[in-house]
Amino acid sequence: MTKYILSLLLSCLCFVNLQAQDTDPALVQFSGMVLDGSDEMLFPIPYANIILTEDGRGTYSDLKGFFSIVAKKGDVVTFSAIGYKEVEFLIPDTLTDSRYSLVQLMSQDTVNLPTAVVFPWPSREHFKLEFLAMDVTNEMQARAVENLAENTLSRMREEVPTDGNENADYYMRQQAKSYYHIGQTPPMNIFNPFAWKQFFEAWKRGDFKKKKK
Repeated sequence: MTKYILSLLLSCLCFVNLQAQDTDPALVQFSGMVLDGSDEMLFPIPYANIILTEDGRGTYSDLKGFFSIVAKKGDVVTFSAIGYKEVEFLIPDTLTDSRYSLVQLMSQDTVNLPTAVVFPWPSREHFKLEFLAMDVTNEMQARAVENLAENTLSRMREEVPTDGNENADYYMRQQAKSYYHIGQTPPMNIFNPFAWKQFFEAWKRGDFKKKKK
């Protein structure tokens, strides 16, 4: 009987604690949408980061740009997304309601490229003749060879970030790939005759031999 009473008291205390947390006047349900405001055609920004700067926690928007997170009144919220400029928003500390909604517009991060000079040749044949007759200095030729080197291209593929659309497309492709074989075991390439054909062709070419340094 004593154990039952203690359990009942503990349950009541936990319930009172939860009620106190739910009615905390400093907390607010912060929700809204993140949209691209670069032009008049507004469209949602999926997987945008919404970070509470002081607490170091956050969430991200869904495919429709919607987000929702519990924050405190007076918190500074940072919105960021690949290919967009960061935006900070201050939740008013004078709110009287426990809910606050926001439509946050973000502008694309523009990258200025060097000036390009367009030569108006009348046809493809004229362009070919002028291009072949172009006098390229040794410095320009060396720079072109360096920029087109395999190690340079590989480094650029790893360092150049993707924009928001590419990031969202990659995520959607991964989801579609996982849904394709849902409910069944994914096929194994060991039973794929095309994979065996590619393996034997690579073996004949000597792709698996150790190359001398």
